Amino acid sequence: MSNLTVDIPRPPLNSFTLPLMAVFAGCFGFVVGNVFAQPLIGFLIGAAIGAGVALLAHSLPRSRRNVRLGLIVVFGLIGLILVGPGALVAGLLIGAILSWAAYWLGSGAYRSSVPTYYTARQTLWHNSFLFICGLVFFFLIAPLIPVIWLSFNAENFFTFTPEMLNFQAEGYSLKHYRDFLGTEEWMVPLKNSLIIAPFATFISVSLGTLAAIGLSQSHVPGRQAIMAILISPMIVPLIISATGMFFFYAPLGNWLEATLGLNQSFVGYVKVILAHAVLGVPFVIITVTATLVGFDKSLTRAAANMGANPVTTFFRVQMPLILPGVISGGLFAFITSFDEVVVVLFVGSAQQQTLPWQMFTGLREQISPTILAAATILVTVSICLLTTVELLRRRSERLRGMSPG
Repeated sequence: MSNLTVDIPRPPLNSFTLPLMAVFAGCFGFVVGNVFAQPLIGFLIGAAIGAGVALLAHSLPRSRRNVRLGLIVVFGLIGLILVGPGALVAGLLIGAILSWAAYWLGSGAYRSSVPTYYTARQTLWHNSFLFICGLVFFFLIAPLIPVIWLSFNAENFFTFTPEMLNFQAEGYSLKHYRDFLGTEEWMVPLKNSLIIAPFATFISVSLGTLAAIGLSQSHVPGRQAIMAILISPMIVPLIISATGMFFFYAPLGNWLEATLGLNQSFVGYVKVILAHAVLGVPFVIITVTATLVGFDKSLTRAAANMGANPVTTFFRVQMPLILPGVISGGLFAFITSFDEVVVVLFVGSAQQQTLPWQMFTGLREQISPTILAAATILVTVSICLLTTVELLRRRSERLRGMSPG
């Protein structure tokens, strides 16, 4: 059986590729022109450059790689000559984007990801939707780039120095990371976070998994209402939840100290751990419930017919299959506890000061780039954990037969 191939015709140059490239490149020119207080001139120059790139791509369709590499180098050299080393990276990036867009539009590749029966309007909507999603993703990620970049500042400033913008070695330093890792001011809050988050995660995973399994049973009355109550900490504004937790855990802490004679510091940790566990339970319930949607309940019935009790069935049959969802929920609960600051301010004390609390206090009392180093480390940890969550999600889908192996 032969594969059916469809040749995509090249769109017209003058009425399609050239005007679109002119507008697209003009937007880049408008942004660059704002830097020099000449946005209109920048737009016009960018439009002219975009039209020229479209003509070049149309004239040399078979030399795509060489043309793209050449344009990237040219734009990089222009930025280096006109502005300096700092604009070299921007020039290379603009050259890569414009050269790719010229061939993507000029070759008709924008139709390769849509069915052949799509009309022009449907194709436009499909690609516009992808562009909007990419734009939203960019605006979500873009604020993190200056934070990470400034964390390597050699000076004690929250602004980019000329040396940093020109990518000179003397403008960069790891001293803020040394301050973070080498001072008790930051290590004690980090230790508190590493104590509180794992215990809160363990409680969240234990309670959330049991709740999800119970709510997945069809005979449980009022399942929807119970689910709404259990996930309410995700919906209720955090300041309201923190206030309620304060009025609940403050008398509880006093009772533990007066009745059981527990240490005040230990009771403080208990209160913060329980409060963070409450915030993490909804994430575990949602992820485990989503995993149980594709669970084959005939497996548990077969285990019961073979004589296995409910505990054995859970640990030997059910748990291995829903384990990716449980771990994913645990990772979300860990991130929630590790990054949370509002509840700690209400429930905890100075002895339970966590890393986000220290960052919040530092922003109010002293502006130090060490906060940016701490934020960069938190972002890195969050990215690693979320990557793990995605890998576990894909593994869960493969185990449940929802995606190819």
